[in-house]
Amino acid sequence: MLKQVQHDKKELKMNQPLICMTLTGKTLEENLKLVKKYEKYIDLVELRVDHLTEDEQLNARRFPAMIYQPCILTIRRDIDGGKFTGGDFSRTNLFARALAFANPDKSKNFAYVDFEEDFHIPSIQDAAMAFGVRIIRSCHNMTEPILNIRERCDIMRKTGYEIPKIAFMPHSLSDVLNLLKEGESMTQYEHILCAMGPEGFPSRVLASRTNSFLTYVSPEEVIENTKAIGHIDPVTINDMYHFKSINQDTSLYGIAGWPLIKTSSPEIHNKGYEDKKLNAVYIPYRSQLISDTLTFCEGIGVKGLSVTVPHKESVMYYIHEQSPEVVQIEACNTLVRKNNKWLGYNTDAPGFRRALEEFLGPVKIKHKKVAVIGAGGAAKAIVYVLKQMGARVCIFNRTVETAAKLAEKYGFSYCQLDAHCAAKLDEYSTLIVQTTSVGMNADGPSSNVNDPIYFYDFRGNELLFDIVYEPSTTPVMKRASIAGCRVCNGYKMLEYQAYEQFKLFTGLDYEKK
Repeated sequence: MLKQVQHDKKELKMNQPLICMTLTGKTLEENLKLVKKYEKYIDLVELRVDHLTEDEQLNARRFPAMIYQPCILTIRRDIDGGKFTGGDFSRTNLFARALAFANPDKSKNFAYVDFEEDFHIPSIQDAAMAFGVRIIRSCHNMTEPILNIRERCDIMRKTGYEIPKIAFMPHSLSDVLNLLKEGESMTQYEHILCAMGPEGFPSRVLASRTNSFLTYVSPEEVIENTKAIGHIDPVTINDMYHFKSINQDTSLYGIAGWPLIKTSSPEIHNKGYEDKKLNAVYIPYRSQLISDTLTFCEGIGVKGLSVTVPHKESVMYYIHEQSPEVVQIEACNTLVRKNNKWLGYNTDAPGFRRALEEFLGPVKIKHKKVAVIGAGGAAKAIVYVLKQMGARVCIFNRTVETAAKLAEKYGFSYCQLDAHCAAKLDEYSTLIVQTTSVGMNADGPSSNVNDPIYFYDFRGNELLFDIVYEPSTTPVMKRASIAGCRVCNGYKMLEYQAYEQFKLFTGLDYEKK
């Protein structure tokens, strides 16, 4: 593999993957402002001409001279995930216009041009090569995985001048694992490998594991344009994931869940690794199936795993050794890989207890009536703690059989969660602990969609603990607060359980200051 690429603006070293920021603004000026804002976080940019207005597309040639970074010229068709809907003739003319009239100063020309594998216009290709513009030969599949990765790259690389690129939408983490495994042995030439979408996220952060030439990011201001394919913003990939420090020796940790739209766990754990000067990274591994996640994690050598919704109970079938708390609670949120075995722990319980005691202050709940909303994995740990604290609990759940099973284990009451349980909920309302995912990432006024107890009228003397932390104030919390109740979200619980996980993962104590 070539170890560096010469460009008069920057010397792009290839001992680490580069960070390429994709520009999807409608005007050159808009894109220029974004480049200036993020220039310290990126190595090069990709001008997506297909996102420019029609007038601006005609001026794309000017853009490389406006910036410091090397620039990729891309005009992506709609079938490849882009916005260009014109015919081949008009797209060819745009490529020709953008590459024509090469400046003697190469820094003012495009450094790279992205041609799909089926785009072969000899005159344009020859012009690019004559002007010193490297060709990225790309293959995109927006619906299916690509399995024969090395073979496809070899085919696309017709000359030593081209950089083959493969990007696809995986169906599972096993497709991402295949990409990582194939990329590990591809050291002979420069290439770009990427799995898209939520499940493909690890391939972007772990680009060094596939020996990828670069990884793509998008400015936060226009991240919606690339959200579907799983782009990350340049600040996060640098400051949270420490992308440039990841190498073959980096210890891997992460969180398993679905859909994991937002999680603060990477921020907490990665800050800990930074503070403790550990060569480690913590990444979301998104999958609907915990079996898929565990196979993936075993394949890439993950040493520790946080487990969240909806896997805290289903993961129990895959644990080789369980801590006493896991056995009692019957739910697991922490896995440690040791001697090719998964060891299961529950840190939700101590995390919740510490957060709850801080919230309660001098208030004691021994012998007090407490309502628990939900009966899933998190609820199991919370009910376990409330039993230890001597509370009298009633479990409210939409599926009453599930509530009954959990309640009977501890000698507690239970009730079906619906509009008819308001009187029962009022009876147990000294403290209400909301344990479901309802309200997560929700905005707008309270409704039966985002508020699990929308039918309950707060009197103002209740204490409400909602384990959801995103948003910081859920619709039910807002209602309770307006009524005069003291409320608490789940962020402190998240933090405290994460510190317990950190110690299990690394053997070190860590808490954010």
